[in-house]
Amino acid sequence: MRVPLSWLREYVDVDLPPEALADRLTLLGMEVQGIERRGADWQRIVVGELLSVEPHPGSDHLLVTTVRTGPSEPLLTILTGASNVAAGQRVPVAVPGAVLPGGRRIEVTRMVGRESQGMLCSGDELGLTTDADGILILPSEAPVGAAMADVYGDVVLDVDVKPNRGDALSLLGLAREVAAATGARVRWPEIVLSESGELAADRLTVEVADERLCPRFVARRVDGLAIGPSPLLVQARLTAAGMRPVSNVVDASNYVMLELGKPIHTFDAAAIEGGRIIVRLARPGERLETLDHVERELSPDTLLIADPRGPLGLAGVMGGAASEVSDGTTAIVIESAVFDPVSIRRTAHRYALRSEASLRFEKGQETRLARIGADRVAQLVAAWSGGRVAPGRIDTAPEEPAPTRLPFRPSRVVRLLGAPIETGEMRALLARVEIETTTARQGDEVPIAAGMPGIVLDAASAGEALVAVIPTHRRDLEIEADVAEEIARVRGYDRIPGRLPETPMPVYRPDPRRAVDAIRDTLAGRGLDEVVTHALIGPADHERLGIPTEDPATIRVTNPLSVDHSQLRRSLLPGLTRVLVENERQRREDLALFEVGHVHERAGGEPREHSMLGVLLAGDQAGAAWNQPPRPADLWDVRGLVDSLCARLGIEVRHAVRAPSIAPYEHPGRTAVLQIGGPEGRAVELGRAFEPHPRYLESIGARATHVAVALLSLEALQEALRPSHRYVPFPRVPAVERDLAIVIGERQSAGEVERVVREAAAPLLRGLRLFDLYDGAPLAPGERSLAFRLTLQAADRTMTDDEIDAAVGKVVDALAGRLGARIRS
Repeated sequence: MRVPLSWLREYVDVDLPPEALADRLTLLGMEVQGIERRGADWQRIVVGELLSVEPHPGSDHLLVTTVRTGPSEPLLTILTGASNVAAGQRVPVAVPGAVLPGGRRIEVTRMVGRESQGMLCSGDELGLTTDADGILILPSEAPVGAAMADVYGDVVLDVDVKPNRGDALSLLGLAREVAAATGARVRWPEIVLSESGELAADRLTVEVADERLCPRFVARRVDGLAIGPSPLLVQARLTAAGMRPVSNVVDASNYVMLELGKPIHTFDAAAIEGGRIIVRLARPGERLETLDHVERELSPDTLLIADPRGPLGLAGVMGGAASEVSDGTTAIVIESAVFDPVSIRRTAHRYALRSEASLRFEKGQETRLARIGADRVAQLVAAWSGGRVAPGRIDTAPEEPAPTRLPFRPSRVVRLLGAPIETGEMRALLARVEIETTTARQGDEVPIAAGMPGIVLDAASAGEALVAVIPTHRRDLEIEADVAEEIARVRGYDRIPGRLPETPMPVYRPDPRRAVDAIRDTLAGRGLDEVVTHALIGPADHERLGIPTEDPATIRVTNPLSVDHSQLRRSLLPGLTRVLVENERQRREDLALFEVGHVHERAGGEPREHSMLGVLLAGDQAGAAWNQPPRPADLWDVRGLVDSLCARLGIEVRHAVRAPSIAPYEHPGRTAVLQIGGPEGRAVELGRAFEPHPRYLESIGARATHVAVALLSLEALQEALRPSHRYVPFPRVPAVERDLAIVIGERQSAGEVERVVREAAAPLLRGLRLFDLYDGAPLAPGERSLAFRLTLQAADRTMTDDEIDAAVGKVVDALAGRLGARIRS
């Protein structure tokens, strides 16, 4: 909110410099985000008096004026094209050498054969008003020769009022904050009405269909007014506060909104059928042209101000064009109401019409402001337009609520704030924000949380408790903790001593994301780029994975933005391949990507979330060394990445096994189940590595022919992760290596061979590595040879040849008996 200090000083004495005042307000929670000095860029612009105004003999639109700018200053001859000037007026004069806002420099010029020694300024050129059609006419008491910056300059604070302090969205509300900071007294504007003519109740009625949506409606009528501009000071204040001056009547309502925080609307009385105002919800099919001249179709839950003929305006948001105050208006009806904040907020959002008025209504309104605001607007309209205020007001709820009682315990306040504050000081601090305190009574209830039962004071606790009498404008104070916060705010947060907590610090807990961070570091170090894809995909994405559209395990969004984002993904593959296609469109066909994300499904009637790691390689991949050429990505590349990742995490890798079943998107001859070592030495499935089926790549529009993917369970990785590394002494006895070339059938997997070797060679086996794969002569068709290197070692002795031969023979026998394998000679 923009706050001109000259206006603020009407309600509270401000003796502090602007910077010091800004610091005080900020410490109170009213952060001052900026300080603007209006008039600081008015250089050599002074108040001048027009001594004469004559037509230019050589022009049909220019006037020649003689201007006095001070008792000892020479008279200036200035030419102007404005038609609203006359001798005797006082106007702003930019003398030669002056600089206007925006950097425009004024010098002596010649116009149609006459010399012009400066310029007469409009309000718009100075930023003082928004009127650019004529010269700004100053009041007759403006001192001739005085600098305009001294007379009409101002300091404007830009204050960030927090959402819970709707009462501070006004000059009077901020005056209360200044008073709390400085100890000054707040001055309310004096409202004195001179009423005459026919009673308002004889010409005006108000009906409220739902008092829940409009708890109070106050209306007044002003007749015999003349529409025109508001006084210059009012226009300057509104402009400085960010409002556009319109006319004396409209400016009066805006002035009161900024002054009191009470939005007011004025209707042309002639536009109200029979003087009958009805506050009701919209009816089906109704339409309204609002003040911005946009015709809107109204929804049934829109609160309206209407008459018997139809809608007049959107309640609390914007009036209608048909009842707008215009140049021909001679009588007005003043609406000052209190509306339901939720209803106004929904209406403003529904029609995209957030306004200064709706902003204040959304935060709630003090009930008594309906009466005060209506009287204040009537007073200003009568003063600025010459109108007559009709006697009396229409008020649907004249009974105004009393201040609320909020019991609190000073000892609890001390514990909450962690600062030793005496009870007397608490009472004095609350008094600075107009909160009186009294002694609590037995049976008073201390509210601890909004909407929940409080603590009932017994005789002992009531003796030390107090009751804060909350003024009606402080809607934000509801529970005991609010009172503690108010005390801390007024006293100063900077005066609360810093103190370490007295509770013991929690014990160390390992980082649950350690494995995920290590995975990211490892894959990024291998040159892969991390991507984050959308968790919502479409039914077509699931269908390409072989998942039916109506599969009950798929979790669907109730109100999706589009069909392409209507289901929670059950695989990371659609997102990864979508990134592939998008990069191909940008001619980036060689990709190495990974994603850490969640997949979702419904199991046992309950939604389930699983953490997954997806890896995608496409196009040519860099060779193992700098002097090796790139080669197309294949299944072995992603398998190598998984091996490297498990080694980095300290997880035992088992050889992949042939997938027992193939999904529609997997290549039948290039799909493997990846395994790692689990508890008690058993193998645990980690995920699947595969090359996508060509038909799947074609269905998503991918051009790549060499793509390899791994989809791994992060949960399996984290379960296999060692909680800590165990260090053992270096072995004192040597290890022995033996190589075995094992001939198996081409449909048997290396993982099956590895499992048999590990079981047969335990506990002497220290390492097992596959280092060669061969098929061809002299092997028979359908056979292949896998060469493994076994590392054998006893913990307490050097193994003898007989022990080694026995261990190897046990492995050979197990391979022959369980897999039908033989040793290649």
